[in-house]
Amino acid sequence: MKLTHADAIADATLQHARRIDAAPLTVVVLDPGGHLVALKREDGSGILRPEIAIAKAYGAVGMGMSSRELAGRAEKQPVFFGTLAAASGGRLAPAPGGVLVRDAAGVLLGAVGVSGDVSDVDEECAVRGIDAVGLVAEPGIETLPTT
Repeated sequence: MKLTHADAIADATLQHARRIDAAPLTVVVLDPGGHLVALKREDGSGILRPEIAIAKAYGAVGMGMSSRELAGRAEKQPVFFGTLAAASGGRLAPAPGGVLVRDAAGVLLGAVGVSGDVSDVDEECAVRGIDAVGLVAEPGIETLPTT
């Protein structure tokens, strides 16, 4: 994940959030190794939002699937996800808002995590931010609302 892409994704994510009047958000972009490349926190975004956004993105990149998919699997496999939480030092949040980022060839570039509004809105903003820079969002859902 190039810094220029990460910065553009974060900006586009927050621009979409303002267009739909979302609550103040925090957005993070991680590289494929789970390392922080960019973090932007809007005025008024809660003090735990950076950690939550990182956990959403970290879980996605660490498990190779969106945090929405992780949430669904966590409901079906609570023992495994308890183990996964322990193994990761609690560094994952299985709730929508963590979205994988790929290039046009399908190469994993990293993940975006968003926190601050309800999880569906967090995810929508992440997807729209990734789309805006011409990369491929992998949220684990078929469609998003058009707002």
